Amino acid sequence: MPVRAQRTRRSLGFLIMRDRHLLLMFLPVFLFYLIFAYLPMVGLVMGFEDFKLGSGFEGLFTSKWVGFKWFSQFFSSVFAWRLVRNTFLLSFYSLIFGFPVPIIFAVAITQLRSRRVAKTAQVITYLPYFISTVVVVGMMTNFLSPSTGIINQIIERLGGKRINFMSDPSWFRKLYVISGSWQSFGFNSIIFVAAIMGIDPSLYEAMEVDGASRWQRIVHLIIPGISDTIILLLIMTLGNLLNVGFEKVYLMYSPAVYETGDVISTYVYRQGIENHKYGYAAAVGLFYSAVGFFFVMTSNRLSRKVTGSSLW
Repeated sequence: MPVRAQRTRRSLGFLIMRDRHLLLMFLPVFLFYLIFAYLPMVGLVMGFEDFKLGSGFEGLFTSKWVGFKWFSQFFSSVFAWRLVRNTFLLSFYSLIFGFPVPIIFAVAITQLRSRRVAKTAQVITYLPYFISTVVVVGMMTNFLSPSTGIINQIIERLGGKRINFMSDPSWFRKLYVISGSWQSFGFNSIIFVAAIMGIDPSLYEAMEVDGASRWQRIVHLIIPGISDTIILLLIMTLGNLLNVGFEKVYLMYSPAVYETGDVISTYVYRQGIENHKYGYAAAVGLFYSAVGFFFVMTSNRLSRKVTGSSLW
């Protein structure tokens, strides 16, 4: 064995022994992604095959090859444009109306003079994040019920007509975005609060000496001070732009709101699990993932060119 190879082998063994505790801590994370993220990618081959459930695992490599048949069938169907539109709009509205809220809340909470009030407000806004999605949708169903819901009772007492919110396609996106923002803005503000607290206190003192108002401190110090954090999270959010939460949509929607509520992930579930069209569902899911990958790469490159900051 060459001397260089021996040295490399010894140094590798030394590093493993030195960091063995860290590697053991990392091992569960590695196994999790290997088992649940990378190994299932073998199943993507079903998107190009006429896969049958009874063929077993070996059927992934012995099923009839159909090429791009399922992709062609999906893009020529009447559902393709509706699914892409609904998925994009739900994600886009969640980004536009949901992303700025944690930033605004973090800035507001750090400007409160009373720390007790600030901590109380933080705890209250954090709690909804830990409520199960099933419970949140159940609360929405009860509060918005056309017969017994408190919202419709208030509308009726104010002289309006009762609205069947959960079965009205025009209300689906509004309810999804508002409830999602309410549930997550407090928890998502934690990282922005931490970034604000990390700004050098001497900069606050310097601006105070110069006579800067609170608004000027926010605009010229706080926002620029957390801009890198904002950009980083924005890139990550753009990368998941089409990753609409399947659970919440599935719990909220019904055939009555398919027009605005049916998204790619729920369509894949219906085709793959309910209708047993595994190849077709795999093809649609692969298209879904490819578009998400495109958004990640594009947003990262755009951020690097415009701001100089990027994930890689």
